[in-house]
Amino acid sequence: MPTVELTKENFEDIVTGPEIVLIDFWAAWCGPCRMFGPVYERAAERHPDIVFGKVDTEAQPELAGAFQISSIPTVMAVRDRTVLYAQAGALPAQALEELIARIRSVDMDDVRGPAATGTADRN
Repeated sequence: MPTVELTKENFEDIVTGPEIVLIDFWAAWCGPCRMFGPVYERAAERHPDIVFGKVDTEAQPELAGAFQISSIPTVMAVRDRTVLYAQAGALPAQALEELIARIRSVDMDDVRGPAATGTADRN
């Protein structure tokens, strides 16, 4: 699946869906971003069940500001409306694959906790 350009107009619709969403915050002038781009694109092809979004921080300063992006590239992983990972720096291909495996393996019931799943002790 190709990457999806995320904008302030489509961001919420895409990120609040049921899929895992990886987000690459980048800019055309950023050398590390240009190096990471092909790695990210190849991962998108290998994982069609994951949404791979890209936020051009120059074109979408509101989104970059909303997530307090101060260094690029920054990779963020969102699952079930929860940010599970956010870190600046270009990832090598193997590290990106390991991140994807970790995000897939997260038990979202554990992340949300007992109150969110309705299993809290009601004494």
